[in-house]
Amino acid sequence: MAFDIHLPEQRIAASRGLWLDRLPIDFLDAAVREAPGRTAFVGRNSALAREVRLTYAELGDRVDRIAAGLLSLGVGKGDVVAFQLPNWWEFTALFFACNRIGAVANPLMPIFRQRELRFMLGFSEAKVAVVPATWRGFDHMGAMREIRPDLPSVRHVLAVGGAGEASFEKTFLDRAPLSGAEKQGLAKSRPGPNEVVQLIYTSGTSGEPKAVMHTANTARAPGRCFVQDMGLTWRDVVFMGSPYAHQTGFLYGMLMPVMLATTTVALDAWSAADAVPMIEREAVTWSMASTPFLSDMVNLPGEPRARVSRTLRTWACAGAPIPRVLVQRAKAEMNLDVLSCWGMTENAGLTITRKGDPQEKVFETDGRALPGCEVRVVDEKKRPLPADTVGNLQARGITHFVGYLKKPHLNSIDAEGWFDTGDLARMDRDGYIRIVGRTKDVIIRGGENIPVAEVENLIYRHPKVAECAVVAMPDARLGERGCAFVIPKADASLDLAELARFLAEQGMAKPYWPERLELVADMPRTPSGKIQKFKLREMAAKFKA
Repeated sequence: MAFDIHLPEQRIAASRGLWLDRLPIDFLDAAVREAPGRTAFVGRNSALAREVRLTYAELGDRVDRIAAGLLSLGVGKGDVVAFQLPNWWEFTALFFACNRIGAVANPLMPIFRQRELRFMLGFSEAKVAVVPATWRGFDHMGAMREIRPDLPSVRHVLAVGGAGEASFEKTFLDRAPLSGAEKQGLAKSRPGPNEVVQLIYTSGTSGEPKAVMHTANTARAPGRCFVQDMGLTWRDVVFMGSPYAHQTGFLYGMLMPVMLATTTVALDAWSAADAVPMIEREAVTWSMASTPFLSDMVNLPGEPRARVSRTLRTWACAGAPIPRVLVQRAKAEMNLDVLSCWGMTENAGLTITRKGDPQEKVFETDGRALPGCEVRVVDEKKRPLPADTVGNLQARGITHFVGYLKKPHLNSIDAEGWFDTGDLARMDRDGYIRIVGRTKDVIIRGGENIPVAEVENLIYRHPKVAECAVVAMPDARLGERGCAFVIPKADASLDLAELARFLAEQGMAKPYWPERLELVADMPRTPSGKIQKFKLREMAAKFKA
């Protein structure tokens, strides 16, 4: 496939010295040479009820076999290989195998079903698709057989744990180790550092997902930013409970540990209780995931929480607003530093708080820009705004994507490289930003803009609230009013009057209060745990205050 990327020469020139022009596979090769016996991957395959441990030498051998197998299937440079897998070693090996031969990896979330897969596989024109035979009670191979007639580009469908000619294991692993000459042959279609290596779909918090294109340089840069900013080394052990098929898991749980030549510990189906023994046994020091994952860890009973706290020191939290009380509890009860991070599928983590920051920065902001990255807040005419003024957030830098597949008109990148993120934010005089909502999250009540994120943060403090989201609902007189969707804590009951009293006690202006309260058992979410506010807005559109 031909990829129409947005990568002007001026951006390449500006990134010299920051981009290393190395491929992800180069880091794996280095780890195999320098630390072949070091543990690369520890994970659990819940479908087979067994744990898998691989050294770097073992992982490298499997990557080469899979690369040779892909070539035998007719996969060439620029062809798309899609894989819908949990956090299994096969996911990691497929990505590096694709990178070895110049193919483009297209990770897909395991929760997607026929409707999403039909669109995504067709849109990317994937040549090969890899799925679990079954996982968590769903027949993935059966789903692929159902939609295969609608996907003319897909020539091969393989299943991990499958049988016959469709078996992943038979196709890729039942072959002799590659000779030196065969390994050299794999490099004939080696991609350049500014060619596309990853297609990944946006999570869809605002509607139909878009296919984001990343090169070797832009995919590798986020991990390097974290390594440099946090001083991470091969002695750090990384835990990942967020899906590898989401950028958080992909960049920081799968790719960054290989760049460090360290160990990654992966959980294929999230459960805080299941995470505890793995974190404890493998002496995990670092993790990253969105707010729901962190909340589950902080709310563990005392004994398992203490076991985790023996080694786990840092949790980078991104993807959803972080209630400040959660950050405070993590530090006080677990000695866990929570670093608030902001980013997108398009540009990974761009801003983050630091361990040495004053408390008001840690608790009240989403950090300042990482090395090689820039953010600014502008008005509707793209003019920079004064400090502490809410406006549209723009970003640019070394982690930034190179466009949307087949939709260049949506790139939203100006001549200077600034990307319109769609977020509303304010920036203080020290360069720290605070996300206050999405542009589509704005509630304009009688001409007054309601600071949605601040309202949500305050509601989170109510002792009966487990989770909340505030969206606009239409109103004939005022235009819009606020509607709060709340998941109450176990056995708790809450009504609008009690919530209003609480917000009054907290000193929040009355026009900002939600004027409808909906108690729900769960929220509509993306696979990474973000609340899909566009779905809540659709629900609220049917309400009247």
